[in-house]
Parts: sequence; structure tokens; C-alpha cells
Amino acid sequence: MTHGHHHHDHATEPVDLPPALDSSVPDEELAPGDLSRRGFLRNAGLLGAGAAAAGTFGVPVAAAASDWSGHSQHGGFRWLAGDHHIHTQYSNDAVYRVIDHVQHANAFGLDWMVITDHGSVQHAKIGVEKVNPDIVAARAKVSDTLVFQGLEWNIPAAEHGTVFVHPGRNEVSVLKEFENSFDGSVKNAGSSTPANEALAISGVNFLASAVKKRRVQDALFLANHPARKGIDSPHEIRGWRDAQPHIAVGFEGAPGHQASGIPKPYGPGSGRGAYDNSPSADSFPGYPLESYRTWGGFDWLTATVGGLWDSLLAEGKPWWITANSDSHWVYNDTSDRGPGSDFPTNGHYNDPVYAGKVGSTNSDFWPGYYSRTHVGATGFSYAAVMAGLRAGRVWVDHGGLLGGIDVRVRSGGRWVTLGDTLVLRRGSSVQLAVTIDLADRPNWAQFVPKLARVDVIRGAVTGPVADRDTFAAPKTAVAKSFQIGKTTGQATFTYDLGRLDDGFYVRLRGTDGKRGAPGFHGAAIDPAGPAMDVVGDADPWNDLWFYTNPIWVLPAR
Repeated sequence: MTHGHHHHDHATEPVDLPPALDSSVPDEELAPGDLSRRGFLRNAGLLGAGAAAAGTFGVPVAAAASDWSGHSQHGGFRWLAGDHHIHTQYSNDAVYRVIDHVQHANAFGLDWMVITDHGSVQHAKIGVEKVNPDIVAARAKVSDTLVFQGLEWNIPAAEHGTVFVHPGRNEVSVLKEFENSFDGSVKNAGSSTPANEALAISGVNFLASAVKKRRVQDALFLANHPARKGIDSPHEIRGWRDAQPHIAVGFEGAPGHQASGIPKPYGPGSGRGAYDNSPSADSFPGYPLESYRTWGGFDWLTATVGGLWDSLLAEGKPWWITANSDSHWVYNDTSDRGPGSDFPTNGHYNDPVYAGKVGSTNSDFWPGYYSRTHVGATGFSYAAVMAGLRAGRVWVDHGGLLGGIDVRVRSGGRWVTLGDTLVLRRGSSVQLAVTIDLADRPNWAQFVPKLARVDVIRGAVTGPVADRDTFAAPKTAVAKSFQIGKTTGQATFTYDLGRLDDGFYVRLRGTDGKRGAPGFHGAAIDPAGPAMDVVGDADPWNDLWFYTNPIWVLPAR
């Protein structure tokens, strides 16, 4: 849909930056205290090239003049819906052609997508090259959906992750070298050992090096379904992020496989998101049993107010969430693999055929059908999507819960939006301003979702943790909830964040109100959060949520 918002000047008055934040002041000219603070912010990723590109510290990012029709437009950005986790016939457990996914994603409203077939011995030897012509052909045939090539990395010592690069002449060679050198399956490096954890860091460093050497224009890594098996420990997540904060930028806030919780006999009757596991020898022992389930369809690391995600944000570390389909086999589809398929020899299955039956036990939705990751982009391009993801200009939803959202933290005439940081003098008055485009059309389950409530979650910025396996942020809680008393048009509200003393961040979460419970850390922290999903009884259409990435507010002096 199109909205009548115009680009807003983020900074209408000069920013009086302290020396630690003023890039024109070299390190050697800083006082020890300022140098220490700059080091903290730089290590946290809040200073540096990526932060500057993101408009950090209130520096405006100009929106490109382009055709903005047909997309949510807020804050001077074009919010492009996408999905970075999709499998094709080049995965050993999937079925569809690239063009099948691209055409469906386009029909279901996605602007960008990433093909992420599983890393494996066959894929590393054959699949990377073989899928590329199909991707190139899909780009030509469906020009209004951007199709990235990536892969689903078996992270050494950990879960899976999306790795993808900007299209270009070396996209295949870089991905192939990466997979052959750093994939946990190819390198037999799955167990949780220090050596395998180090191999994962080396993989992230390789991607950064490929960009630095201009082999590819850009590369990103996001961890997938991080709590599914409990094997992504907090220190590993911090390790990936800290090694290359502009490459390792986040994890799935909501996993795919959202149809898997639909009860039998109409669905698979399994765990929503395929989260039906128990701890193993490689699992991080600190994670509770509740972490092995989704909560309102979202990963426990994201859904828990004051949990791991918040502990990273409280450190001041940009770390973003996404929501994807992880589409392999689509619920109630009628396809089957082509006869005579020989994946070990060919690196792919033959083109799908009509199965003559309905796949009611399939766990997935088509890309764009249920899960969406909305990225604030400065234009319609591969580079703009990657820059928006890196900057954290991202909100996610399920089931078309929102038509769009504009979130601003403002003070005086200055404001910033998702993923950004507003630096102010202590004592400055700060407000949160939110405008929501309520859903105005049926989703793909044929009902118009109704947003019932929006929660403002606020946390203190407390700096680096001493224990890198920390996964709690005790100074984060739901600060305010707003009931949405209407079903059409826009819902707007402002919230007084008070006068700035110490640094903090805010993020938003909203629900259709059909299902909820006190959060994992209790009602005093989260009185009405998402409820833990029940294995075998979790209809995803009757439990819809949206989440935004955070905005930080930091004192200048």
C-alpha cells in the first residue's frame, strides 16, 4: 500500500558531539576517558563505517528518489518485505525449483529473497554452481523480486545460518570456497569443541575478507533457528558478532516451519517452527527446557523479555532479528520429487511433479505467505536491502498483522528510527512516536488480522558483560502497553520516555491478543507476553505477533 508520509529531516539542529563521538577527532588527541568510551562504542559497533552508514547519531540518510508505489513508506524509507531462508531442489531435504519459490514469493508480496540450500558435501561439490543459472534466470524472469544467492551454513559447533552475498561475477566462487572451507558438515566440525568454534569465527572472517578484497560487493550472515537445539551458546553468538559486526548482524527472531504446529488430522501436529527438541550433549547447559519451544511462534531468545537478545542490546551491541519461511515442503501442496532423482550423484532432485495427494503433514509456507522481514531501504536494489539489514531498519510480522509501521524516538526537532541511535545531552526530553497502518485486507488465510495491543519494551544500556555466556538483561521490561481500539486506518500513539540520564533502548512488540501469558521472567517483567507453543496444537493463524528492532538513546556527556 502507499502512504502519504514524506521524508523527514532527521536532524534539524546541529549535533554537539563530544570528542569520543566526533569522528574528526583522532584517537591520539582524545583524553583517556574519551578514548575508553570511544573504544567501548566502537567495539559495540555503535561507531564505525557501518554505524555511520546507518545514520547513527542522528545523521540523516537520504532516501533515493524512485518509484515508491506499492510499498509501505515511512521515515523516508521504502520498506521491502523479504525472506532470507528458502530451500530448493538443490537441498537434500527439499523439492521445489528456484522459479517456483520466486514466483510464489512475488505473488505473496515479497520484494527480496535469498536462496539458501543446505551446505553439504554434494552441494559444495556440485550444487553451488548448478543452482546459480536457475537464480540468474529467475532474476531475469521476475524482475520485481530481488533474488540473492546464498546457502544455509552448517555453523561449526552450532546451528545453521544464512550466508549470502551481493550478486556479481564472484558470487559462486566465494560461496563455494566458503562452503568447502568452513561448513560444519563438509568439514565434519559439528560438535561443540573450541576448535570448531574457532573455525566458525574463521568463516565469518573469510566473508569480511572477501568484501574487503572486493571479491564480492557485500556479504551478510544471520543465524537461523538459534534456540531450536540449544547448541548456539551465548558466547558463540557474541563471538560471531564481535568478530565481524558488519557481517554477522543477527539471528532469526522467528523460525520457519510455522505450519508444523497445526493439529492433526489437518496438519503435521508437531512443534511450531519444528521446535520439538530436547537438550543434547552439544547443547548449552544453561538454557532451560522452555527454550526448546517457540513462544507465539518466536524463538525463545527473542520472545523472552530480558532474555539473550536483550542482553546483547543492553551491551549496546547492534544485533537484529528477522522472520523467514525456511520453506522446504509447503503445507497442503500437491507436489512430489521428480521420478528417477539421484541427489548424491546429481546434487539436486529432478523437477517436482504432481503427487496426486495433499501434503497435509508438510511443515512450511511459501515465502511471503506467513512470515515477513520488512527492511527499510533507500531504494530497490540488492545493495539497499543489504544496507538496510545491516543497519537494523527491520520489523517482522506473521500473518500480515500490520500494513506498516513508523517508529521514531525524538527529542526537540531530531529523531531516529529502527536500528539507529539518538545521542543527546543529559536531561534532554525524549519521546517515542509510533504510527501503525492497520491491516486493511485479508491475509493468505482469508481474514483481516486485527492488532489488539502494542508493548513498549525498554532496557538500560549497561555495557559489556563480564560473562560472555550471559543470557539475561535484568534491567529490561515492558514499560507500557497500548490497546488498539480500532480496526481500520492508522493507530498512533506517543510515549514520554522521560529526561535522559543513562543510556537505554526501546523496542516494540504487538499481538492480535488471541493468546498470551506472563513472560518467562514473570509478570513484573512481562505481564502478557507470548505463551509457549504447545507441541501438536499451535495454529499459527490464531497467534499473530510483530516485533521491531530497537532504537538506542545515549547521553552525549
